[in-house]
Amino acid sequence: MTAVTQFVAFGGVVLLGAMSPGPDFAVVVRRSAVSGRLHGMAAATGIAVGVFVWAVASATGIAALLAASATAFIVVKVVGAAYLLHLGVKALRSALRTGGKLELDLPDPARRGPWAAFAEGLLTNVLNPKAALFFVALVPQFVGSGASMGETLLLSAIAPVGTVVWFLVVANVVSTLRRVFARPAVRRAVDGLTGAALVALGLKLATATRP
Repeated sequence: MTAVTQFVAFGGVVLLGAMSPGPDFAVVVRRSAVSGRLHGMAAATGIAVGVFVWAVASATGIAALLAASATAFIVVKVVGAAYLLHLGVKALRSALRTGGKLELDLPDPARRGPWAAFAEGLLTNVLNPKAALFFVALVPQFVGSGASMGETLLLSAIAPVGTVVWFLVVANVVSTLRRVFARPAVRRAVDGLTGAALVALGLKLATATRP
């Protein structure tokens, strides 16, 4: 496999992983629908940074240590599950409110900047031990034992590219329809569905075991 083919194949596999429904997708959709394009794109960027962190950690062996350590896996799993449950409950509480129509000229319902959305996306990804297991299984297929640090970092840098492109598309598509999502009934439905999804994913993560 040539270097170019190797990089393209690696990026393609990571992209397919990003397109799989999960907490990252739920966070970007809700942020884009409720807070707007900029916040959705910030969340997407945070997720991409998280992917880069896991790719580097896997390439350097750190993620493998996490996957091998029962204690480390449990700690990350519990913290990650608690964070997803927190986001889910917050969304469900928002769905149960009987407020009026969302004002589209406000940057965020809670008056928070895009950095909050970035942090939300980053933490959602970084606190997911399943992401570590994904990259621990994937990276060694593309990074040989004799790979240089430059090759390792280049491959790791490719990982977030497909991820951020995919989630930027999602953020822009959802934010384009934001006037629809601004309707109280639609907004409550989005909050309810994404909240329920995040709670379910949090519970699933809390009960997950190492393969």
